[in-house]
Amino acid sequence: RYLSELSAHGVRCFLVQEVPDGIEGTFVQVSDTLDALQRLAAWHRGRFHLPVVGITGSNGKTVVKEWLAQLLFDQHLIVRSPGSWNSQVGVPLSVWQIGAHHDLGLFEAGISRPGEMERSRPMIAPEIGIFTNLGPAHGEGFPDDRHKALEKMKLFTGARVLVYCRDHHVVHEAVVTSGLAPQLLERDWSREGSAFVRVLNEIPVPGGTRVHVSCDHQEFHFELPFTDDASVENAMHCVTLMLHLGHAPEWIAERSPRLRPVSMRMESLQGVEGSTLINDAYSNDLASLTIALDHLMALSHDRKRIVVLSDILESGEEPKRLYSAVAGLVERARVDHVLAVGPALETHKDLFRVATNHFVDTEALLEEVTAEHLRDAVVLVKGARSFGFERVVSRWEERVHGTVLEVDLGAIKHNLDHYRSLLKPGTGIMPMVKAFGYGTGAVELARLFAFERVDMLGVAYADEGVALRQAGIDLPILVMNPEPVPYDLLHRFRLEAVVYDRQSLQAAIAHSTARSGAPPVHLKIDTGMHRLGFTEGELPQALELLKHAPHLRVASVFSHLAASEDPAHDAFTREQIARFTATADRIDSVLDHKPLRHLANSGGISRFPEAHFDLVRPGIGLHGVGVGAKETALLRPAATLRTVIAQVKEVSGGSSVGYGRKHRNDEKMRLAVLPIGYADGLLRRLGNGVGHVLIKGQPAPFLGNICMDMCMVDLGDIPAAPGDEVIVFGQGRSLMDYAEGLGTIPYEALTLVSQRVKRVFVQGE
Repeated sequence: RYLSELSAHGVRCFLVQEVPDGIEGTFVQVSDTLDALQRLAAWHRGRFHLPVVGITGSNGKTVVKEWLAQLLFDQHLIVRSPGSWNSQVGVPLSVWQIGAHHDLGLFEAGISRPGEMERSRPMIAPEIGIFTNLGPAHGEGFPDDRHKALEKMKLFTGARVLVYCRDHHVVHEAVVTSGLAPQLLERDWSREGSAFVRVLNEIPVPGGTRVHVSCDHQEFHFELPFTDDASVENAMHCVTLMLHLGHAPEWIAERSPRLRPVSMRMESLQGVEGSTLINDAYSNDLASLTIALDHLMALSHDRKRIVVLSDILESGEEPKRLYSAVAGLVERARVDHVLAVGPALETHKDLFRVATNHFVDTEALLEEVTAEHLRDAVVLVKGARSFGFERVVSRWEERVHGTVLEVDLGAIKHNLDHYRSLLKPGTGIMPMVKAFGYGTGAVELARLFAFERVDMLGVAYADEGVALRQAGIDLPILVMNPEPVPYDLLHRFRLEAVVYDRQSLQAAIAHSTARSGAPPVHLKIDTGMHRLGFTEGELPQALELLKHAPHLRVASVFSHLAASEDPAHDAFTREQIARFTATADRIDSVLDHKPLRHLANSGGISRFPEAHFDLVRPGIGLHGVGVGAKETALLRPAATLRTVIAQVKEVSGGSSVGYGRKHRNDEKMRLAVLPIGYADGLLRRLGNGVGHVLIKGQPAPFLGNICMDMCMVDLGDIPAAPGDEVIVFGQGRSLMDYAEGLGTIPYEALTLVSQRVKRVFVQGE
């Protein structure tokens, strides 16, 4: 899929299963490219004898790895997994970074099915292991948690030390029953009983948590700038390892308050002057810069690329070597302009061949760079935390409504890969981006799909296709629905229309006869949905017209499955497939070319392989809604509708709340006012306790009628304050559950979110 473009950009060495024709380069042919990549990485790992910490578990791997790097930044020259690269591909790419100058490795390993950890272990070959916890993630690949824990333990074959929480009983049982316990020095910690480190108490303090522990008959405390249980658990893994490594309690207490949140995602925000901002303003190192620049390339398509970049602090690398690497990454990403902040970048400016402006500090950058400089560009803001680049994002972000729909592009890609994995080689894919990308943002999704090399895009109406063309999308675009749009307009924007009856077919034939190079059309067949399409009775007339239309090119023949997701209608679905096949054969017989065939939507892809044909059309599945709970568990939810608390107030007994005084409370109560209403897509029917939101993970039911721009919710005992996050759906509450509460389907729930709600695009794990 990518070899031609890679060759065009100068890549000359390829590891392949099949040697392609017509591409210049050196090809190493193997029977399994993934296996070969992993063997190469294991060989590379074997060339170095640095200590390596291998981290596995269901959650917290990336946070623990990044916090270890924060704690040890000035003690070691660290090589670590970029981001959350812990998959069967991510592990070898992470390990490949090891160089002779490194003296500590921190690598994650995740698994989704049996057998994978045996492949990861020789690549990481850890001396020290950390088992964070065990949760439901990837549980579908294992009969139970015990088997999953034992599979994860295989990472530590050959390790000498293991850090884990003894209170996770399934993890502890796996340590005991794995057969590895005799070789492992167990550095466990516990809240419940004796262990290498015992947690005595945890006390909330302003802005964080004070943790009191004992180790080796010595008691001490340290403070964390976090209050949630997951962060305390992740920090305890780190502290336990620090104590094992011999760091003094005073050293730990001095560094622990400086631990920083680990962002798992890069936000994409609407900026001033038509720009797009990629907010990655809290860290800067070679590994995360590589990921951020890849995201910039994926998002920008052919728009101007600007990078706001700070010095890289405390890397331990020799400066000239470090900034030579930075300059190479920037050039590889085809960045148009760098706005560099800091003395080190100024000192090494001669290494950069990209147009670069240098600023002594962030204040100078903000003073000298105006909004006009950013016009229509994609701007990556990437800097070490001490530079305060969040001020840059705040200054350049376009001010819009505070409620946001967060769209995880990483989840969309994951779901796209899921559907691709179900297809036979050669079957194309046409994601549907109609209805504003199912409410999540058509242009941004189209840019992602273009980067992922899909074959076509599907929209509902011509104006949606025109908007994509104006945004620079050059993939073939199929306009699915009828409307009175001149063919000249479709021709001008290279949009491919659906032909579904005699009148539309005649119009297409007339245009193709009058205009050379007319875009192809797509014939819609009605196989039982009884929406658009030629019926069986109308087909002979259509075939006669096609016989005498030499200038018309038919790109595809397609139909629509009415109930592919429902087993109760499987007989009808198979009847549709048979009708479609027979009709497509008849159309082929009158044409001098063979059109593509496509029929399967998300449900059809999953449940009817015989309906894949030449092309498939995933829609709602790309947003994380599968056919049933089993497939949905394999997908990742892509959208989160969130807002914040505007005000918290106490209301005395005997009061009423909202328009029409529909809610009356007998006793004093606490409520929160939220800046979201039915004009944002929060339907009025959810009011008066019918629906709820999540605040700090707890349900808060709606009070009274939902207003146009606001609503009120009952806080009960939830310890909430103005500015706290509120989840309508997404994180912690599935879109499916939310839709069921509305009495509708996920399609409608997503598309209800109004366009005044800001879309924020993030690159998830």
